Amino acid sequence: MPRQGTPLTDTKIRSLRPKEARYRVSDTGGLLLEIMPSGSKIWRFRYQLHGVRHPALTIGSYPEIGLADARKQRDEWAALVARGESPKRVVQAAKAEKRNTVAAFGGEWLNDQIEGKSESYKTTMRRLMEKDVFPLLGKLPLTEVKPADIMDLCDRIKSRGSPKMALLTRNALRRMYDFAIARQLAETNPAAALVARFIATEESRTRVLSPEEIGRVLRTIYASDIRRALKLALHLLLITMVRKSELIEARWDEFDLDAALWNIPAERMKKDRPHRVFLSRQALELLRELRSLSGHSEYLFPSTRGADERPISKSTLNTAVRALSMEVQHFVLHDFRRTASTHLHEMGHSSDAIEMALAHKIKGIKGVYNRAEYAEQRREILQAWADFVHAQLEGASVTPLFKLA
Repeated sequence: MPRQGTPLTDTKIRSLRPKEARYRVSDTGGLLLEIMPSGSKIWRFRYQLHGVRHPALTIGSYPEIGLADARKQRDEWAALVARGESPKRVVQAAKAEKRNTVAAFGGEWLNDQIEGKSESYKTTMRRLMEKDVFPLLGKLPLTEVKPADIMDLCDRIKSRGSPKMALLTRNALRRMYDFAIARQLAETNPAAALVARFIATEESRTRVLSPEEIGRVLRTIYASDIRRALKLALHLLLITMVRKSELIEARWDEFDLDAALWNIPAERMKKDRPHRVFLSRQALELLRELRSLSGHSEYLFPSTRGADERPISKSTLNTAVRALSMEVQHFVLHDFRRTASTHLHEMGHSSDAIEMALAHKIKGIKGVYNRAEYAEQRREILQAWADFVHAQLEGASVTPLFKLA
């Protein structure tokens, strides 16, 4: 049995001062308080098991762990010793179990998976794990997750209108469990028990907005109460035919409004090639108004959160559109580009010029000499498309955005 000391009190503990070397004061029942030269105070438990004295176990720091809580932990460990069990093994098992929760193991797996991958892949994987997986499953040990738990998670994601993200999440968890099984931290893969087609299908999107739907989308946007800058952003996204990230991260120094040109540098393009956007009259009107709204920011769409100079997040426009509850079925923002391409082809414009306007690479010898050759055609295309879109907006119940000369 450990030697009984004089019981400590909070007053006594607060009066203890550090010395050049660490020292210990005893409470009762093997409970010690170790005072370090730095001034920190650490609770420890000293015990003997089967007649052998073992190294003291650490309980935690004072005052984070008070006297009453330290004694409670001492009593729990002392009860184990009385039964001939090792409290150290219990502590180690608890630590191992904590390391093998979905959140702990999933975080290590995620870091391993995204190393060396593209920024878009990293963002997607972090989002699905941190937004969906960890909040619902994070505290569970790996071995306790059932197929029903993962199906419930996928159903929650699908309920917010994201079936493809639900399928992506199931696929990620399947890979994570394969990783865990290979390291003998799990024996079964609960995600593998879910058939992919029961969650969502991976067919490519073919959604194209009709002329009437284009008008309905824009009228809903301009009649809503979202910020004016976001309304202009959505309109610009439609008529410039660029990708969402290319627009929301745009800087004013990329624009020459007098020449009606927008030069996007290679590092901001999906294919790492610079891209030139020929600005229509409508786009120039939107940009000039946007200039007055963005203040002194270097970005067209500066974030309204935080003191740091940065653009709005990539999810801002998606969130704004989802909040509108517009009567256009199965529509996402990336459909704008497909919609533009489809209608421009139907108008009889050059397919190569349309592909260039979309920043798609043209294969073969034509792709080598087309940069200057298609410049005028691309300018005509973007103006024709802006005119077409504007025609669908005519007759809106809101005040017209502007009047064309």
